[in-house]
Amino acid sequence: MRSSVIYGDVFTRHDMEAHPESGARLRAALSGIPENVRWRAPVRATESDLQRVHDPRYVRWVREMATGTCFLDVNTYVTCHSFDAASYAAGSTFAAAERTLEGEHLFALVRPPGHHAEPDRAMGFCIFNNAAVAAAKALQSVDRVAILDWDLHHGNGTQTAFYGSDRVLYCSVHEENSFPKTGWVDEIGTGRGRGYTLNAPIAPGSTIADYALVFEEVFVPAITRFRPDVLIVSAGQDGLADDEHGRMNLEPDDYGVLAGMLIDGTDLPLALTLEGGYGPSIGEAIHAIFQALAGKRFEPVERPLNRGTRRVVDILKKVRFC
Repeated sequence: MRSSVIYGDVFTRHDMEAHPESGARLRAALSGIPENVRWRAPVRATESDLQRVHDPRYVRWVREMATGTCFLDVNTYVTCHSFDAASYAAGSTFAAAERTLEGEHLFALVRPPGHHAEPDRAMGFCIFNNAAVAAAKALQSVDRVAILDWDLHHGNGTQTAFYGSDRVLYCSVHEENSFPKTGWVDEIGTGRGRGYTLNAPIAPGSTIADYALVFEEVFVPAITRFRPDVLIVSAGQDGLADDEHGRMNLEPDDYGVLAGMLIDGTDLPLALTLEGGYGPSIGEAIHAIFQALAGKRFEPVERPLNRGTRRVVDILKKVRFC
């Protein structure tokens, strides 16, 4: 199966010196792209695309604020380039999802990230919710979309966007009791969406043993039962042991393990979109993911399993789609 990367310089222009969410981290991620990967140009989301998820008043407010440098909340900034960058990030994530329908793996290496952005507010470095915008647009032409989020933090905004929907399955594994303090096991959706949200909050210090158990016993079987037309991965690599923003103990090759498990377990091409990831080994993690997309399979290093992870898995295995 072919694999490509979507990238453009527009994503580095959303930048603030000394802020962790900077153009420098994207350049570090780019260092991991193999030479034989095809590069594709970014695609801009229209305001109509954004408004499938975001309040039109919020979209207008962001555009008005992004005429200079300021903060939308305590840690999410905009500059005069940010509205363009965020629009291209959302549009490029949809472009990745769209091309998976033709049997191609795509990684949208975009900024700013998106999974914390709520329908009516910015949050956690995120302006527009890239994965949610892509899923909402994809649902105009397909029946079901699955979103798997392996970022260190829970994707509260993505969860909110589809919490009452039975057409989107949202699966998130994340560090428990960390920002934004959401994503507990009892958050499983509401109404028609009950059972279509699966949250696996696992303990700080968790390793690939914990992540692999969640994938093998909960996420992959759930995605297989759901039978999505499109699988979007909110791919944040801030679970790396050298990332100072978290307390997880993943190694770069572990992200290759996770990507391989998804491909083999679901038999679907992946549409990945960059979320977090600020450690020095992010480029190595990106490289491992592309190796997995190209067919290489990584054997997870044997690590001790946290007892709390088994409890989370046992609870989630009882959740069923209504």
